[in-house]
Amino acid sequence: MNDRVRFFLRFLIVTAGALIMAVNLNTFVYTAGLLPGGFTGISLLIQEVFQKFLHIKIPFALFYWGLNIIPALICFRYVGKRFTLLSVWAIIASGLFTDLFPGLRMTDDVMLCSIFGGIVNGIAISFCLLAGATSGGTDFISIYVSEKTGRSIWNHIFVFNVVILVTFGLLFGWTRALYSIIFQFVSTQILNTLYKRYQKSTLLIITDKPDEVILVIREVTGHDATLFTGKGCYQGAERKMLYTVVSSDEEEKLLRSIKKTDPLAFVNILQTKMLKGNFIMKRQD
Repeated sequence: MNDRVRFFLRFLIVTAGALIMAVNLNTFVYTAGLLPGGFTGISLLIQEVFQKFLHIKIPFALFYWGLNIIPALICFRYVGKRFTLLSVWAIIASGLFTDLFPGLRMTDDVMLCSIFGGIVNGIAISFCLLAGATSGGTDFISIYVSEKTGRSIWNHIFVFNVVILVTFGLLFGWTRALYSIIFQFVSTQILNTLYKRYQKSTLLIITDKPDEVILVIREVTGHDATLFTGKGCYQGAERKMLYTVVSSDEEEKLLRSIKKTDPLAFVNILQTKMLKGNFIMKRQD
């Protein structure tokens, strides 16, 4: 697949994510009076303040676009140009779609809106992230910090969103704010499940083909491995074990390639909670 076709497919996925996000806002968020986290939530909060206290209705897109200008410039400079351009398109598209397209009439139950709205929101943001972009706002900040530190900070962003929701509760009532926290919690967990770029996995691979497996690890992930020699206690035969750490989003692809190279390989995959050292991440383009 050439570079242009790949970029076009990424563009389509980002557009789909922006459309899902807009429909979700008009279907679940507006119906239940919820406030999503991040810059989307701040935009809706400002929009509601203008409407309630000043009796002025301003399109959602204007606030949303304005808040994203500075984070977009930072990411364009420090993260990646194509990444930022696709993200800017996601911001423009989601803003336009939100103001132009109506939502679906599905339920008035606030709890159902909180749970399923959070699920759909997490899926929509994951579409953008998996295509090498973001939906803007705090996602820009998350990616920037994660690129610099190599660590996922989605749960830290959740805390920031709770602060926004507390402000929302003080202004418009705690019931809507508490339901919005449920919405945001569900969305965050979906993100942590679907997007694993900044999570790490440790692989312990016992194989009789260490040289071939090392080449597979390098080809699939760009990382290397450390070779240990030991003795199998059952048969007393010499065994080779490879130790490597990879991004969790590469885990399944690498495992399939290892099994294709050595069907008899014994692979133990461990979740890496903390990693210190020189771990090279593939840069966003």
